Amino acid sequence: MQSHSFNQVEISRSALRHNFSLLKRRMPPDTPILAMVKADAYGHGMVEASQAFQEAGCCEFGVAELCEAVRLRESGITRNIYVFLGFKLFDVALFFEYNLIPVIFDIESARALSDEAVSRNTEITVHVKVDCGMTRLGIVPGELGDFVTVLCTLPGIKYGGLASHFPRSDEPDSTQTREQFARFNQLAAADAKVSEIVVHTANSGGILYFPDSSCGMVRAGIALYGYYPDGKNGILRQSGEKLQPTMTFKSRVLQVKTVDAGTGVSYGHTYTTTRETTIAVLPIGYEDGLSRCLSNKGEVLIHDKRVPIVGRICMNLCMVDVSSIEHVRAGDEVVIMGSQGNETITGDDIADLMGSISYEVLCLFGNNNERTYIE
Repeated sequence: MQSHSFNQVEISRSALRHNFSLLKRRMPPDTPILAMVKADAYGHGMVEASQAFQEAGCCEFGVAELCEAVRLRESGITRNIYVFLGFKLFDVALFFEYNLIPVIFDIESARALSDEAVSRNTEITVHVKVDCGMTRLGIVPGELGDFVTVLCTLPGIKYGGLASHFPRSDEPDSTQTREQFARFNQLAAADAKVSEIVVHTANSGGILYFPDSSCGMVRAGIALYGYYPDGKNGILRQSGEKLQPTMTFKSRVLQVKTVDAGTGVSYGHTYTTTRETTIAVLPIGYEDGLSRCLSNKGEVLIHDKRVPIVGRICMNLCMVDVSSIEHVRAGDEVVIMGSQGNETITGDDIADLMGSISYEVLCLFGNNNERTYIE
């Protein structure tokens, strides 16, 4: 008999499919969408999310690490899987055993792939990452030509794609993004193999705000999970059909007690009641992804109403003031993120209080709690 946590993350498969289809309709016909499912699909479950995207027609998947790609392939995903974060050279054989596509940014990795391909009497397709302004992984533009020249001399290597990444595409008016895309286009155009390779740089922000950057493929991340890369501003900018958040986070009231005015709450007594107060204790804390920085700032939903978190959030517990609600009882549903009645708390709401972004909130909640999947 299996026991379950009080804290449950619900993932909507239909919302995942909706978001993929909505982005697909925004793309030029026949432009593939590569679904980024790294970080366990931003907390949504890499295998389950990939299955939903594959059902919606997705043929390209992206992960950070090789171990993620192996797990995804073993789960039954049969389409292309790209590994973006490089690999340990002694793991090179896994790319061939699992039919994976490495995204490379150094010649040492290219040589290791070449040697393995020759030993197997086969060929492997690679994509090359160029850094056009992210200042993260990637070959600097001035060295790209020489890199590709050497790459194309290596036996067993098929040069299949050129990729970059936008650092500011979540700013719809960003001139830097347009300049970076122009630089990337120049590099691609100068590539003698450009007619034979897939060129891709657009992330979620590129898809939504810079549609001209779609090139031969786009890479969708946060938008697939129902959030706009620029947060609440993105929602306000959209007319017509919108992305649908796919994650809901729920818990239950553990205990209810009434305390006198002047009572300190939780570690350090950073909150002291100013009147007789009804406190509900919830079995959720920073171990479960509820950041300690939400202490005395965050809210949850109980009986269709917002109630404040009071006192410091503990490792496994937090307290909320439910004095404004009648008849709260142990076992009552609590919504930390999602909707209850006419009230909604979004990942953007929580991120704003944390001084963060929805990406982090989704990863914190999704990767630290039991997940269930609904249609």
